[in-house]
Amino acid sequence: MEDYAAEGKSLARIDGKVIFIEGALPGDRVDVRIHKSKKDWAEGSVINFHEYAPHRIAARCAHMGVCGGCQWQELPYDWQLRYKQQQVEQTLKRIGKIELPTLDPIVGSQSIFQYRNKIEYTFSNKRFLLPSELSNPDISATTNVAGFHARGFFDKVVDITTCHLQAEPTNQIRLFIKSYALERQLSFYDYRLHTGFLRNLQIRICETGQIMVNLIVGENNPALILPLMEALQKEFPSITTLLYTVNLKWNDSIFDLEPIAFKGHGFIEEELFNTRYQKKFRFKIGPRSFFQTNTRQAEKLYQLTEEAAGLTGQETLYDLYCGTGSIGIFMSPGAKKIIGVEQVAAAIDDARENAQLNNLNNTSFFAGDVIDICTSDFFAAQGQADVVVTDPPRAGMHPKLIEKLIEINAPTVVYVSCNPATQARDLQLLDTHYQVTKVQPVDMFPHTHHIENIVQLKRR
Repeated sequence: MEDYAAEGKSLARIDGKVIFIEGALPGDRVDVRIHKSKKDWAEGSVINFHEYAPHRIAARCAHMGVCGGCQWQELPYDWQLRYKQQQVEQTLKRIGKIELPTLDPIVGSQSIFQYRNKIEYTFSNKRFLLPSELSNPDISATTNVAGFHARGFFDKVVDITTCHLQAEPTNQIRLFIKSYALERQLSFYDYRLHTGFLRNLQIRICETGQIMVNLIVGENNPALILPLMEALQKEFPSITTLLYTVNLKWNDSIFDLEPIAFKGHGFIEEELFNTRYQKKFRFKIGPRSFFQTNTRQAEKLYQLTEEAAGLTGQETLYDLYCGTGSIGIFMSPGAKKIIGVEQVAAAIDDARENAQLNNLNNTSFFAGDVIDICTSDFFAAQGQADVVVTDPPRAGMHPKLIEKLIEINAPTVVYVSCNPATQARDLQLLDTHYQVTKVQPVDMFPHTHHIENIVQLKRR
């Protein structure tokens, strides 16, 4: 393996042909089974190791590489950061094909384990079997399990003993529910037949110490639900808000469902600290709210975004794809006015509540597609943009929004992205009117190939 490619894959070259390979690290010597072969490239997976890379380390997690979560625990963290920096630079150059400044060094995460404030587990009656377990008569594939979907399988779940991505009592809660259900012969969900009682478990643990647990069940049966809620409340009194959600649909999304609070207010609160203004902001988080998954790293991401915006206190800042308003609220001390736009109406409701929670009077939030909201009349009513911050989903920005950004003609645009590939595509479209003046990668998710990237653009 010569180098890191992208999305957790390494690459090798054989007779001028590039082979993209899963399950190996740069420096490994391996045998590979090819799954797809084209003229200039191929894809494959490792079937045998001849020699391990000298920098390879032992993974902390027993399930690494199987559950679909962490791919890089066997790679030292400084190597992970090196390859993520390389991924951003190569992606922007290869796809964007625009002039770039020297990239700033990637900002690593202070914690590389137990950094997630939110995690979602799955209950299933189909256990994913490891190759070593296939011939073991004592281990059945039709076993009730609690954990994460196996990589590449929608209906099979890896039975997790300990996940190291979230602090306790996350594992204790999951294992308690599993044990409780097994003792009482409660059914686990079948993702092919769409039947079963226990379905999903969502746990949020905040830096404030508040804990939210939302149990998602596939049957509306109070006789089963309420005793389990009472048992959870008794076993884990530290849970701040305990909810359950009945999901009778074929998909796992709960955004169109109504979670029911069994204990607590139905929400918890998290805090972000702005070091520039020495100000702490509080955010209300419900079971359907979006909030950055790595709280401490979110503070760094927002601080760097604010620096890229170059705020002096006199700017009108537009926060596009604002979600629950966390970026705009965090940056509010440095701006004259914050205008947030987000398609999800429930997120805008949260943003307005969060603004009130922090006693802000310089923020306004609007629900609707940014393409529909951001008209010329809208900007005329809200004021000319001095700075635009855009943080779109992985698919990037709609071409019509890019046209609108060019029309808005703000002096500064700050583009925050979780997908450098779509970011590079959008930067190429903006290049006629904007020059990239700063690139700052930020690692929000250690041991994964995911990367956040901040790009500052100045009007030409």
